[in-house]
Amino acid sequence: MQFSVSKTKEQALRVKMERLGIRERDLEERFIRSSGAGGQKVNKTASCVYLKHRPTGLKVKCQQERSQVLNRFLARMILAGKIETRILGRLSAERKRIEKIRRQKRRRSKRAKEKMLWDKRKRAEKIRMRKVEENS
Repeated sequence: MQFSVSKTKEQALRVKMERLGIRERDLEERFIRSSGAGGQKVNKTASCVYLKHRPTGLKVKCQQERSQVLNRFLARMILAGKIETRILGRLSAERKRIEKIRRQKRRRSKRAKEKMLWDKRKRAEKIRMRKVEENS
């Protein structure tokens, strides 16, 4: 499979597909004429790519770019991401992102609590100092 992207991106896609057990022979690929803006160009060329992974039944349609070759690459990337999410579930990129945000918020709340306690100590110290001055 040859795509019009850099060799590193193409290789990364191949590695990801192998890691997830996605084989080219398991993919059903069709080309559809794109819809939307573009006029004659869109009406004449079938640049929209439809991919179906037969073992899982997952379907992807991609018409992000005007080039069919680029859409084929992007469709495979999207499909690999969906399969990864299904297989790995908890370890998927989306889940990692959510977990990272949770950790950041937890850290933030700890910092907020520490600041609040520091302010309380400062106020208590001021009150203590006033009492010492009143007693003198």
